[in-house]
Amino acid sequence: MSAAAPAVSPHAASPPTAATGVVDDIGQTPLLRLDSVAADLPETVHLYAKAEHLNPGGSVKDRPALRMIETGLADGAFHPDQTLIDATSGNTGIAYAMIGAAKGLDVTLALPQNASEERKKVLRAYGAELILTDPMAGTDGAQERVKEIVEAHPDRYFYPDQYNNDANWQAHHDGTGPEILAQTDGQITHFVAGLGTTGTFTGVTRCLKAHDESIRCVALQPRTAMHGLEGLKHMDTALVPGIYTPEEADEHRTCSTETAYEMTRRLAREEGLLVGPSAGANVATALEVARSLDVGTVVTILCDTGTRYLSDDFWNDE
Repeated sequence: MSAAAPAVSPHAASPPTAATGVVDDIGQTPLLRLDSVAADLPETVHLYAKAEHLNPGGSVKDRPALRMIETGLADGAFHPDQTLIDATSGNTGIAYAMIGAAKGLDVTLALPQNASEERKKVLRAYGAELILTDPMAGTDGAQERVKEIVEAHPDRYFYPDQYNNDANWQAHHDGTGPEILAQTDGQITHFVAGLGTTGTFTGVTRCLKAHDESIRCVALQPRTAMHGLEGLKHMDTALVPGIYTPEEADEHRTCSTETAYEMTRRLAREEGLLVGPSAGANVATALEVARSLDVGTVVTILCDTGTRYLSDDFWNDE
């Protein structure tokens, strides 16, 4: 007499229909109302922050990284047997590494040696190879190093070049911008974003302006060339990204490192939002804009998770 066949779960034949892969969860981040740090605003002025730190890779850079990889694969510029290489201050690199791991792609990244230890550990955890460059040269130095490597071995690498790749800003034009419009019911009056690769500012601004030319878009950069706002560029002293058009900003503002750090601490302690200093700079500047209004809806970006900066000293400053 043969043994009875083992029972088979009725759910074993097919995966749950709600299940997704990690790249499928990029985008559709919540828009958060900032109540405590904006408590002095009149009832007719509202301050919101797009919670990009809740993307699966922990930053706003998940969006353009995915778009650049998928565009490269689709148009044949990126062959799966090549290694993706790019310069990064950390967040785009982490997004590349995460997506590369999910898609079975090799990733090599150049970043300044003084990038936070948390970022370097995360990159290595995803299996990325790191090339650490001169900390005094910042991401500009990392870009130059990548260009040298690609020039020497052009067939070995896919170089998306996030600073000059239209897929960067297009990810925000097609994703982040429409989400903000939907989440504010089209009532947004001001948008504030810091400048790094400039993809977020450029893409969202073009989307918002196509919807309503009267929406004011404010570009933010560090106040001085020597600053502690990782990921942001002081444009007068940096390589200006090719995707950036300064004239598209209605207004240009600056933020000091100290002001950004103070707001970063406030966001954690008063709003329960553990984010990085570039998000602190965005919120501090957006709050300045909001305080100048009698009526309005101001939206800014929470760029990345604060867990990448826990070894930094600024958390303990008062």
